[in-house]
Amino acid sequence: MDTRKLEYFVRIVDSGSITKAAAALHVAQPALSQQVSALEKELKQRLLIRSKQGVEPTAAGNALYRHAQSILRLVEQARQDVERSGAAPSGRVAIAMAPYCMASSLAPAIVQEVGRRYPDITLHLTEIFGGVLSDAIKNGRLDMALIYEPREARGVRFTSMILDDLYVVASPEVDQGSPDERSITLREASQLPLFLPEDNHTVRRLLDKAFADQGLPLRIAGEVESVPALSRLLHANLGATVLPRSAADALFPEAGFRMRHLVEPALHVKFGLCTADHEPMSEAASAVLILLRDMIKNRLLARYGSDAA
Repeated sequence: MDTRKLEYFVRIVDSGSITKAAAALHVAQPALSQQVSALEKELKQRLLIRSKQGVEPTAAGNALYRHAQSILRLVEQARQDVERSGAAPSGRVAIAMAPYCMASSLAPAIVQEVGRRYPDITLHLTEIFGGVLSDAIKNGRLDMALIYEPREARGVRFTSMILDDLYVVASPEVDQGSPDERSITLREASQLPLFLPEDNHTVRRLLDKAFADQGLPLRIAGEVESVPALSRLLHANLGATVLPRSAADALFPEAGFRMRHLVEPALHVKFGLCTADHEPMSEAASAVLILLRDMIKNRLLARYGSDAA
Protein backbone atom coordinates (compact mmCIF):
# COMPACT_ATOMS: atom_id res chain seq x y z
CA MET A 1 0.00 0.00 0.00
CA ASP A 2 1.58 3.28 -1.07
CA THR A 3 0.73 6.76 0.12
CA ARG A 4 -0.44 7.87 -3.32
CA LYS A 5 -3.29 5.36 -3.22
CA LEU A 6 -4.21 6.60 0.25
CA GLU A 7 -4.12 10.22 -0.92
CA TYR A 8 -6.40 9.38 -3.84
CA PHE A 9 -8.80 7.48 -1.56
CA VAL A 10 -9.03 10.35 0.95
CA ARG A 11 -9.68 12.84 -1.84
CA ILE A 12 -12.47 10.64 -3.25
CA VAL A 13 -14.18 10.36 0.14
CA ASP A 14 -13.83 14.10 0.75
CA SER A 15 -15.23 14.89 -2.70
CA GLY A 16 -18.02 12.32 -2.55
CA SER A 17 -17.39 11.64 -6.20
CA ILE A 18 -14.70 9.90 -8.24
CA THR A 19 -15.31 12.35 -11.06
CA LYS A 20 -14.76 15.40 -8.83
CA ALA A 21 -11.71 13.82 -7.22
CA ALA A 22 -10.21 13.00 -10.63
CA ALA A 23 -10.65 16.62 -11.73
CA ALA A 24 -9.08 17.98 -8.53
CA LEU A 25 -6.15 15.56 -8.73
CA HIS A 26 -5.69 15.98 -12.50
CA VAL A 27 -5.89 12.20 -12.90
CA ALA A 28 -7.97 10.31 -15.45
CA GLN A 29 -11.13 8.91 -13.91
CA PRO A 30 -10.45 5.28 -15.07
CA ALA A 31 -6.98 5.43 -13.52
CA LEU A 32 -8.44 6.68 -10.24
CA SER A 33 -11.03 3.90 -10.23
CA GLN A 34 -8.23 1.38 -10.81
CA GLN A 35 -6.37 2.71 -7.77
CA VAL A 36 -9.46 2.17 -5.61
CA SER A 37 -9.93 -1.32 -7.04
CA ALA A 38 -6.30 -2.10 -6.25
CA LEU A 39 -6.82 -0.95 -2.66
CA GLU A 40 -9.97 -3.06 -2.31
CA LYS A 41 -8.15 -6.08 -3.71
CA GLU A 42 -5.17 -5.56 -1.41
CA LEU A 43 -7.35 -5.15 1.70
CA LYS A 44 -9.93 -7.75 0.60
CA GLN A 45 -12.71 -5.33 1.54
CA ARG A 46 -15.18 -3.22 -0.37
CA LEU A 47 -14.31 0.40 0.47
CA LEU A 48 -16.81 2.48 -1.51
CA ILE A 49 -20.47 2.22 -2.42
CA ARG A 50 -21.12 3.75 -5.82
CA SER A 51 -24.43 5.29 -6.85
CA LYS A 52 -25.80 7.94 -9.20
CA GLN A 53 -25.35 10.51 -6.41
CA GLY A 54 -21.65 9.71 -6.01
CA VAL A 55 -19.76 7.48 -3.59
CA GLU A 56 -20.02 6.74 0.13
CA PRO A 57 -17.45 4.84 2.21
CA THR A 58 -18.41 1.48 3.68
CA ALA A 59 -17.59 0.66 7.32
CA ALA A 60 -14.23 -0.65 6.11
CA GLY A 61 -13.83 2.49 4.01
CA ASN A 62 -14.45 4.71 7.01
CA ALA A 63 -11.83 2.81 9.00
CA LEU A 64 -9.30 3.19 6.20
CA TYR A 65 -10.19 6.88 5.80
CA ARG A 66 -9.35 7.64 9.45
CA HIS A 67 -6.05 5.79 9.31
CA ALA A 68 -5.17 7.25 5.92
CA GLN A 69 -5.60 10.78 7.26
CA SER A 70 -3.18 10.04 10.11
CA ILE A 71 -0.66 8.36 7.80
CA LEU A 72 -0.69 11.20 5.28
CA ARG A 73 -0.34 13.75 8.08
CA LEU A 74 2.69 11.87 9.46
CA VAL A 75 4.28 11.62 6.02
CA GLU A 76 3.85 15.37 5.48
CA GLN A 77 5.18 16.11 8.95
CA ALA A 78 8.21 13.90 8.32
CA ARG A 79 8.88 15.72 5.05
CA GLN A 80 8.67 19.11 6.77
CA ASP A 81 10.83 18.03 9.71
CA VAL A 82 13.55 16.73 7.39
CA GLU A 83 13.48 19.93 5.36
CA ARG A 84 13.74 22.05 8.50
CA SER A 85 16.34 19.88 10.21
CA GLY A 86 19.11 21.99 11.63
CA ALA A 87 17.13 25.20 11.29
CA ALA A 88 15.25 27.07 14.01
CA PRO A 89 11.75 25.66 14.71
CA SER A 90 9.17 27.16 12.40
CA GLY A 91 5.58 26.67 11.33
CA ARG A 92 2.12 26.95 12.84
CA VAL A 93 1.30 25.76 16.36
CA ALA A 94 -2.35 25.60 17.45
CA ILE A 95 -3.10 25.96 21.17
CA ALA A 96 -6.53 25.75 22.78
CA MET A 97 -7.31 27.46 26.06
CA ALA A 98 -10.39 26.42 28.00
CA PRO A 99 -12.83 29.21 28.86
CA TYR A 100 -13.08 29.95 32.58
CA CYS A 101 -9.40 29.26 33.20
CA MET A 102 -6.31 31.29 33.90
CA ALA A 103 -4.70 30.28 30.62
CA SER A 104 -6.13 33.27 28.76
CA SER A 105 -4.26 35.56 31.16
CA LEU A 106 -1.05 33.90 29.99
CA ALA A 107 -1.76 34.60 26.32
CA PRO A 108 0.26 37.86 26.10
CA ALA A 109 3.23 36.27 27.84
CA ILE A 110 3.01 33.15 25.66
CA VAL A 111 2.93 35.15 22.43
CA GLN A 112 5.75 37.42 23.61
CA GLU A 113 8.00 34.56 24.73
CA VAL A 114 7.41 32.43 21.63
CA GLY A 115 8.06 35.46 19.44
CA ARG A 116 11.31 36.17 21.27
CA ARG A 117 12.66 32.61 21.17
CA TYR A 118 11.11 31.31 17.95
CA PRO A 119 10.33 34.17 15.56
CA ASP A 120 9.47 31.72 12.75
CA ILE A 121 6.66 30.05 14.71
CA THR A 122 3.13 31.35 14.19
CA LEU A 123 0.76 30.73 17.10
CA HIS A 124 -2.93 30.01 16.60
CA LEU A 125 -4.79 30.58 19.87
CA THR A 126 -8.40 29.58 20.44
CA GLU A 127 -10.88 28.80 23.22
CA ILE A 128 -12.59 25.44 23.22
CA PHE A 129 -14.66 23.27 25.55
CA GLY A 130 -13.74 19.69 26.37
CA GLY A 131 -16.58 18.12 24.43
CA VAL A 132 -14.86 18.60 21.05
CA LEU A 133 -11.33 18.90 22.36
CA SER A 134 -10.27 15.28 22.00
CA ASP A 135 -11.36 15.07 18.35
CA ALA A 136 -9.58 18.33 17.53
CA ILE A 137 -6.33 17.07 19.05
CA LYS A 138 -6.57 13.57 17.55
CA ASN A 139 -7.31 15.00 14.10
CA GLY A 140 -4.35 17.36 14.26
CA ARG A 141 -6.37 20.60 14.22
CA LEU A 142 -4.87 21.36 17.64
CA ASP A 143 -1.36 20.63 18.84
CA MET A 144 -2.10 21.07 22.55
CA ALA A 145 -4.53 22.57 25.03
CA LEU A 146 -4.29 24.33 28.38
CA ILE A 147 -7.32 23.06 30.26
CA TYR A 148 -8.75 21.63 33.44
CA GLU A 149 -8.75 17.86 33.58
CA PRO A 150 -11.21 16.49 31.01
CA ARG A 151 -12.98 13.15 30.93
CA GLU A 152 -10.77 10.30 29.78
CA ALA A 153 -10.71 9.98 26.02
CA ARG A 154 -8.86 7.56 23.80
CA GLY A 155 -5.96 9.11 21.92
CA VAL A 156 -5.57 12.08 24.29
CA ARG A 157 -3.11 12.50 27.15
CA PHE A 158 -3.64 14.95 30.03
CA THR A 159 -0.65 15.95 32.16
CA SER A 160 -1.69 17.50 35.49
CA MET A 161 0.51 20.33 36.70
CA ILE A 162 -1.45 22.36 39.28
CA LEU A 163 -4.20 21.68 41.82
CA ASP A 164 -6.37 24.81 41.84
CA ASP A 165 -8.91 25.45 44.64
CA LEU A 166 -12.46 26.56 43.82
CA TYR A 167 -13.76 29.99 44.86
CA VAL A 168 -17.19 31.61 44.85
CA VAL A 169 -17.17 34.93 42.97
CA ALA A 170 -19.94 37.49 43.43
CA SER A 171 -20.64 41.14 44.05
CA PRO A 172 -21.32 42.19 47.68
CA GLU A 173 -24.95 42.74 46.70
CA VAL A 174 -25.29 39.03 45.87
CA ASP A 175 -22.91 37.51 48.43
CA GLN A 176 -23.99 39.33 51.59
CA GLY A 177 -21.90 37.30 54.02
CA SER A 178 -19.57 38.98 56.50
CA PRO A 179 -16.86 41.00 54.73
CA ASP A 180 -14.30 39.44 57.07
CA GLU A 181 -15.14 35.90 56.02
CA ARG A 182 -12.65 34.64 53.44
CA SER A 183 -14.35 31.28 53.00
CA ILE A 184 -17.86 30.07 52.24
CA THR A 185 -19.27 26.62 52.92
CA LEU A 186 -20.99 24.52 50.32
CA ARG A 187 -24.22 24.85 52.34
CA GLU A 188 -23.95 28.65 52.26
CA ALA A 189 -23.19 28.55 48.54
CA SER A 190 -26.36 26.51 47.99
CA GLN A 191 -28.34 29.65 48.85
CA LEU A 192 -26.81 31.61 45.97
CA PRO A 193 -28.09 31.64 42.36
CA LEU A 194 -25.14 30.38 40.33
CA PHE A 195 -24.09 30.91 36.73
CA LEU A 196 -22.13 27.84 35.66
CA PRO A 197 -21.09 26.14 32.42
CA GLU A 198 -23.05 23.11 31.25
CA ASP A 199 -22.30 19.66 32.63
CA ASN A 200 -19.57 18.74 30.15
CA HIS A 201 -17.28 21.18 31.98
CA THR A 202 -14.96 19.90 34.71
CA VAL A 203 -15.99 22.49 37.30
CA ARG A 204 -19.70 21.87 36.73
CA ARG A 205 -19.33 18.09 37.05
CA LEU A 206 -17.38 18.53 40.28
CA LEU A 207 -20.02 20.86 41.74
CA ASP A 208 -22.92 18.66 40.66
CA LYS A 209 -21.37 15.74 42.53
CA ALA A 210 -20.43 17.75 45.63
CA PHE A 211 -23.91 19.25 46.06
CA ALA A 212 -25.57 15.88 45.44
CA ASP A 213 -23.28 14.13 47.95
CA GLN A 214 -24.19 16.70 50.60
CA GLY A 215 -27.89 16.56 49.75
CA LEU A 216 -27.88 20.27 48.95
CA PRO A 217 -29.73 22.09 46.14
CA LEU A 218 -27.67 23.56 43.33
CA ARG A 219 -29.44 26.75 42.30
CA ILE A 220 -28.63 27.24 38.62
CA ALA A 221 -29.41 30.80 37.55
CA GLY A 222 -28.25 29.95 34.04
CA GLU A 223 -25.71 27.97 32.03
CA VAL A 224 -23.16 30.38 30.61
CA GLU A 225 -20.20 29.48 28.39
CA SER A 226 -19.18 33.00 27.45
CA VAL A 227 -16.73 34.88 29.66
CA PRO A 228 -17.98 38.36 28.59
CA ALA A 229 -21.59 37.29 29.25
CA LEU A 230 -20.65 35.87 32.65
CA SER A 231 -18.92 39.10 33.57
CA ARG A 232 -21.94 41.18 32.59
CA LEU A 233 -24.30 38.94 34.57
CA LEU A 234 -22.19 39.21 37.71
CA HIS A 235 -21.83 42.97 37.29
CA ALA A 236 -25.61 43.17 37.04
CA ASN A 237 -25.88 41.43 40.44
CA LEU A 238 -27.96 38.60 38.97
CA GLY A 239 -26.00 35.81 40.60
CA ALA A 240 -22.63 34.36 41.53
CA THR A 241 -20.28 31.83 39.94
CA VAL A 242 -17.70 29.26 41.05
CA LEU A 243 -14.24 29.31 39.51
CA PRO A 244 -10.75 28.02 40.21
CA ARG A 245 -8.87 30.72 42.08
CA SER A 246 -6.47 31.43 39.23
CA ALA A 247 -9.37 31.88 36.80
CA ALA A 248 -11.20 34.13 39.27
CA ASP A 249 -8.14 36.35 39.59
CA ALA A 250 -7.69 36.50 35.82
CA LEU A 251 -11.33 37.09 34.88
CA PHE A 252 -12.48 39.28 37.80
CA PRO A 253 -9.55 41.40 38.95
CA GLU A 254 -11.85 44.24 40.06
CA ALA A 255 -11.63 44.96 43.78
CA GLY A 256 -15.43 45.24 43.98
CA PHE A 257 -15.98 41.48 43.64
CA ARG A 258 -15.88 39.13 46.60
CA MET A 259 -13.86 35.92 46.16
CA ARG A 260 -14.34 33.37 48.90
CA HIS A 261 -12.71 29.96 49.24
CA LEU A 262 -15.28 27.18 48.90
CA VAL A 263 -14.97 24.84 51.92
CA GLU A 264 -16.75 22.04 53.78
CA PRO A 265 -15.78 20.35 51.63
CA ALA A 266 -12.90 22.14 49.90
CA LEU A 267 -12.87 21.39 46.18
CA HIS A 268 -10.10 21.66 43.63
CA VAL A 269 -9.48 20.93 39.96
CA LYS A 270 -6.39 19.79 38.11
CA PHE A 271 -4.94 22.16 35.52
CA GLY A 272 -2.46 21.05 32.91
CA LEU A 273 -1.59 20.29 29.32
CA CYS A 274 -3.50 18.08 26.92
CA THR A 275 -1.77 16.52 23.90
CA ALA A 276 -2.27 13.65 21.48
CA ASP A 277 -1.40 10.29 22.98
CA HIS A 278 0.33 8.74 19.99
CA GLU A 279 0.73 11.34 17.26
CA PRO A 280 4.29 12.73 17.18
CA MET A 281 4.58 16.50 17.51
CA SER A 282 6.24 18.78 15.03
CA GLU A 283 9.51 20.37 16.07
CA ALA A 284 7.73 23.71 16.47
CA ALA A 285 4.97 22.24 18.66
CA SER A 286 7.52 20.40 20.81
CA ALA A 287 9.42 23.64 21.39
CA VAL A 288 6.24 25.50 22.38
CA LEU A 289 5.15 22.64 24.67
CA ILE A 290 8.43 22.81 26.62
CA LEU A 291 8.08 26.58 26.90
CA LEU A 292 4.49 26.29 28.20
CA ARG A 293 5.51 23.78 30.86
CA ASP A 294 8.19 26.14 32.10
CA MET A 295 5.81 29.11 32.12
CA ILE A 296 3.15 27.24 34.08
CA LYS A 297 5.63 26.16 36.71
CA ASN A 298 7.43 29.49 36.97
CA ARG A 299 4.46 31.86 36.78
CA LEU A 300 1.53 29.92 38.22
CA LEU A 301 2.66 27.11 40.49
CA ALA A 302 4.14 29.39 43.15
CA ARG A 303 0.90 31.40 43.33
CA TYR A 304 -1.86 28.87 42.86
CA GLY A 305 -2.40 25.51 44.47
CA SER A 306 0.14 22.72 44.66
CA ASP A 307 2.11 20.68 42.18
CA ALA A 308 -0.08 17.99 40.64
CA ALA A 309 2.55 16.47 38.37
